[in-house]
Amino acid sequence: MRSIRRNLTLAAIVAGTLSTSAPSVSAAPHHDDRTRLRRDADAITALGVTGVQARLITPDGRNLTATSGVADLTSRRPVPRNGYFRIASITKAFVATVIMQLAGDDRLSLDDTVERWLPGVVTGNGNDGCAITIRQLLQHTSGIHDDYPDYTSADDFYQHRYDVYTPEQIVARAMRHRPDFQPGKDWNYSNTGYVLLGMIIQRVTGHPWHQEVRDRIVRPLGLTHTFWPGASPKLPRPHADSYQRFKPGEPLVDVTEQVGPFAGGEAGLVSTTADLNRFFRALLGGRLLPSAQLAQMKRTIPISKEFEQFMPGARDGLGLFSRALSCGGTYWGHEGGDSGWISAAGVTADGRRSVTVSLSGVRADTTSDVLRVEQAESKLIDDALCAPPEAGRTRR
Repeated sequence: MRSIRRNLTLAAIVAGTLSTSAPSVSAAPHHDDRTRLRRDADAITALGVTGVQARLITPDGRNLTATSGVADLTSRRPVPRNGYFRIASITKAFVATVIMQLAGDDRLSLDDTVERWLPGVVTGNGNDGCAITIRQLLQHTSGIHDDYPDYTSADDFYQHRYDVYTPEQIVARAMRHRPDFQPGKDWNYSNTGYVLLGMIIQRVTGHPWHQEVRDRIVRPLGLTHTFWPGASPKLPRPHADSYQRFKPGEPLVDVTEQVGPFAGGEAGLVSTTADLNRFFRALLGGRLLPSAQLAQMKRTIPISKEFEQFMPGARDGLGLFSRALSCGGTYWGHEGGDSGWISAAGVTADGRRSVTVSLSGVRADTTSDVLRVEQAESKLIDDALCAPPEAGRTRR
């Protein structure tokens, strides 16, 4: 059976990408946005997810929210509408944006090798930093293997939840393994590749990746609820608690308070649905990157056949994924998942509609469990980004 983290990593990649091609019942526009958002959030908690918060921004500027479930299993208090959560791999979109800004400033090139900026770091067991480019790190085509610390039981979680790992330690773990494939010859989601990108940002700028994210993105956009928590294991209030079952049949464990190993650029940021909507709308709206760099970011390639069966039609750009909408066209965004959380954010290609959803207390006993949740989350995203159909018209 897959590990819990493996299941949630799969969830993070699959989120919002499953086909939603079945026709929808036509409904009146305007108020139907809120109705569908609430209905779809309830459908997710009906599968056993503890809590859901979702936020949709419409073309006319309406800011619609929906919550479902509870924020914690003890008090049964409601899920906050703008609660903080760990955004996990959505952090990659922020890191990729900084890299693209540095490329736009001619401080690095996407075709620079890893060895150019991190000499001697990617080496051994067939790994070769001279053969891997920054572009390949961004697009998950480097072939670098992931080897992350994982919690194997509740006791293991309680013993290690405050452990802190340096980026160098995470990369060293990956170097114990042979590459998954030769650089540029295939596609496979690699967290370690983004750890290396975080290290490259620090080498180029002299500042940690999260400081560059703060100065280049968070402050200019006024993302007042987005930050890097460092080694703090706590989330600010308000927030929903998250729960995890480490083995089938065992009780749920509150995993909200933890540091976790994911904090080197591949993950690590804390944010809210409002801030993530603002970030993705600004990014796709051209406020963060020159047009040339944004165009490169949106230049996609097919994903691997292994994942294509779960993500028909999905393609990978540079820190962004494109996905098909049932109403036609595509949307852009990223996903994240770890320790009971799954989150996804996306914006239509014209930048007129955006949605962010955060799930807490996702039970990932099996891949099938995760996929059922992802199908429901996929429907929420698709419904939110597709404009309500006019009377008598259905989606194709």
